[in-house]
Amino acid sequence: MTTRTAPEESDGARTPLRGRDAEMAFIEERLDALGRGEGGIVRVEGPAGIGRSRILAEAAASARRRGTRVFEGAADPDEQFVPLGPLLEGVLSGEEPLSGARRLRDLAATPGQRFWLLQELGDRLREAARSGPLLVVLDDLQWCDDLTLLTFHTLAAGLASHPILWLAAVRAGSVPSGVRTTLDRIRQAGAHGLVLGALADRAVGRITEDVLGAPPDPEVLRLAHRAEGVPQLLVELLGSLREEAVTIENGTARLSAGPPAPRELPSVVRRLGQLSDEARQLVRTAAAAGGTVTVELLAELLGRSPAALITAVRESLDADLLAESGDRLAFRHDLTREAVEAGLPLPLRQALSRQAAGPTPGRAPADAARRAGSSAPGDAGPGAAAEADRQRTEAAELAGTAPGTAAERSLKALELTPADAPERPRVVAETIPLLWQTGRAAQARELGATTLAAGGLGPEDEALVRLALARLAVQFDFSEAVRQARAGAALPGISLTARGRLLAMLAVGLSVSGEHAAAEQAAAQAWDTAAAAGDRTAEATLTTVRSAVSFHRMDLAEAFRQAERSAALADALGVSTSLWLPEALWHALLANTTGRTAEALAVAEEGIRTTREQGRTAATRMWLMTRTRILLETGRLSDARADAEAASPPAGEPGPGNLADVTLRYVMLRVALHTGDRKTAEAYAAQARRMRSDDAPVVRHFGTWMLALMADYEGRPDRAMAELDAVMTSPAADRPAYAGLIDPADAPVLVRLALRAGRHERAEQAVAMAEQRAALNPGLPFLAATAAHARGLLDNDLAPLVRAVRLYEDCPRVLARASALEDAGRKLATTREPEAVPYFETALALYVRAGAERDVARVRRRLRAAGVRRRPSTPGLCDAWPELTAAELRVVRLVARGLTNRQAAEHLSLSPHTVSSHLRRAFTKLGVTSRAELTRLATHRDDAE
Repeated sequence: MTTRTAPEESDGARTPLRGRDAEMAFIEERLDALGRGEGGIVRVEGPAGIGRSRILAEAAASARRRGTRVFEGAADPDEQFVPLGPLLEGVLSGEEPLSGARRLRDLAATPGQRFWLLQELGDRLREAARSGPLLVVLDDLQWCDDLTLLTFHTLAAGLASHPILWLAAVRAGSVPSGVRTTLDRIRQAGAHGLVLGALADRAVGRITEDVLGAPPDPEVLRLAHRAEGVPQLLVELLGSLREEAVTIENGTARLSAGPPAPRELPSVVRRLGQLSDEARQLVRTAAAAGGTVTVELLAELLGRSPAALITAVRESLDADLLAESGDRLAFRHDLTREAVEAGLPLPLRQALSRQAAGPTPGRAPADAARRAGSSAPGDAGPGAAAEADRQRTEAAELAGTAPGTAAERSLKALELTPADAPERPRVVAETIPLLWQTGRAAQARELGATTLAAGGLGPEDEALVRLALARLAVQFDFSEAVRQARAGAALPGISLTARGRLLAMLAVGLSVSGEHAAAEQAAAQAWDTAAAAGDRTAEATLTTVRSAVSFHRMDLAEAFRQAERSAALADALGVSTSLWLPEALWHALLANTTGRTAEALAVAEEGIRTTREQGRTAATRMWLMTRTRILLETGRLSDARADAEAASPPAGEPGPGNLADVTLRYVMLRVALHTGDRKTAEAYAAQARRMRSDDAPVVRHFGTWMLALMADYEGRPDRAMAELDAVMTSPAADRPAYAGLIDPADAPVLVRLALRAGRHERAEQAVAMAEQRAALNPGLPFLAATAAHARGLLDNDLAPLVRAVRLYEDCPRVLARASALEDAGRKLATTREPEAVPYFETALALYVRAGAERDVARVRRRLRAAGVRRRPSTPGLCDAWPELTAAELRVVRLVARGLTNRQAAEHLSLSPHTVSSHLRRAFTKLGVTSRAELTRLATHRDDAE
């Protein structure tokens, strides 16, 4: 979060404001009205560099001269994670901060306090307005967090009758949906708009004279007009010329030796520095290529696929360096392009320019023309139908490597296909998975639902649309996937391929829903149909289902064999043809559940990397969700929570989000319980109550286990066991493979819980299941460890507990190992107290490393009871930063060195969302609200250390 007035000019002096007389006259009118007790809202809008911040600074200065109390805040793109940061910084800092600063900060940092925060802040502003008019300035609205946006439009409208003028600036063009909603709401509340355009020629001339110290001659003036009336570019351009390229002769500013060579400009260098390495490389390559460029050309010059550039292109557009120009990219201003190009070594500039200008050896001239986005005269084709066919063909070719481009091609084909054309349903069926894969699931679902609702489809067409909708639903609504696949497979007269794929999808839907017996039956039928059709795609999907069936039967060796085979088949076929994207997800989950956690993590991280490069948004989110489960089990609680927050479903996602239910929502509750975060735990327990009534058995089981854990956390073991009874007595065919548990390591948890509730028979049931699982899979020591741990608790026997500790030693399941150590220590403490201490201390060190604060506190109590008064060693944490986890501290140190969130993410091989999550929590724990505060604190603490 940054508080600022106006940017300084290149030499630190500010030139007079020119060319904004009408805008400032309007501002003065509003300030006059404010002095009479009339509040209101003014929105200042314009592109980057146009002078929005300068208008706000001049307004604030004028208000102060009138004796008006002014609060100024501005957002920063790297600090959107600080709840209400821009607005709070504005009203709580400066010469006259709003009263009650500490309470407002505490409310902002506390989950679930949004209502009270709005009430409190509104009351404070009303109180301040009674003493005189207020001006609240909020710059760069496009970078504000959601809570700031909500608070701004709610208070601005709610306090309209008070002498408070709200002055907000926002970048013109594309802005996040939340910002657009806020702009619409303040417009409805009567906000006035000031749209800043390019400066008039007269203003350009006056500014040129201000900067150069003399009126410009025509040649200098022509050069100044290259800034296209953008004040920031104009002042920086003139400032770069003033010392060397311009002389004053006879009271006139002239060029010393003809037009100067392009130079780097400070604002362009600054914006380039805020980009990721990938986006910076793309912008520099585009500058060297010159003029407008296609994404295909940039991909070729960079040696990447177009899909791999999706994130970099979006980042460059968001930074306002590049703009869309039809189907090409262009620099917002040619002066910006020259400034970027000026920063490149001359040989590199020339080589890139040559490569962009001419055809590559081996490429026909027609290929080069098509690459550049042009076509030969008369190349239009016979009509829309032929063009639609061409777009469909290109979409199919690009689907495996560039799904974003493929989706656009498919949408274009759909646009060109009449509503009554017989091929339209096929185009719809092709478009739905492409939209889903590229993060447009709601649009995909609406397209399919509208097509089905319109009716008139033949059986084959309806089957293909339902197959596409079933694929889409797997991530969001397990039961909907089953319904769509079942309805499609029941259609008469459809092809063997369509029926086989629908039955395969039905088997997948039933399997992920937890309906294991039904899934096995559907898979058997699907195998016969797929075999008759010779469909390898359906075979890959059905092999995954076979693996899940083997897992349910506790034959884990066979489950692994089938999982590896399904992943290999899917890879060989190409991910775009896979019915369940991607099959490797199951392999990772299977490896994690059976204690092969390092393998699972490696698979997940490779999946995240690959899908990000390919631009497969949906698959990336699925991999992130999967990784949250793995990180939880490895004891990386902070990283698990950060991944879960990064993968949280966006607003408007179709369905209840079943995959999110069984991954990130479950993980968030477990993390909250281990860290003692009661408010977060309660929030996810509320989600669990909704999950408990879901149509899918597996979601109900997860919800039930989450509620049981919450009840145990609250000290109600009887209630916990009541929650679990229904799951543990459900029909064996559909009961989870681990007797109602989510993970084998939960067996000791259930035994402990059942014994506390006096339900010995349930404890025996859990132990029997754990021992059967271990006996059936002797090659997996993790399963033997969980069985020994559960047995030791049931029998209150030290020997199996010590055996469990030993078996856990080579397993990366940190929390399970710490729990076994704690239980062994607890048993020893009853008779041989000194021998218990090493067990407790090792458990404590593991809990500390995991960031499990609640478990840490419990083990420290046990150590004190054993007579240990010294504070045990806690490796992994820094004494100077006791509040932070190791992951949070790594991010804090990089940010304090000046790295942006994106740069820190690249340095740590994390996503920017994950870095933001770590930083948000660090800000809350440390009580800071800006990067500047954090940097000062880091300097102080590290110097002291």
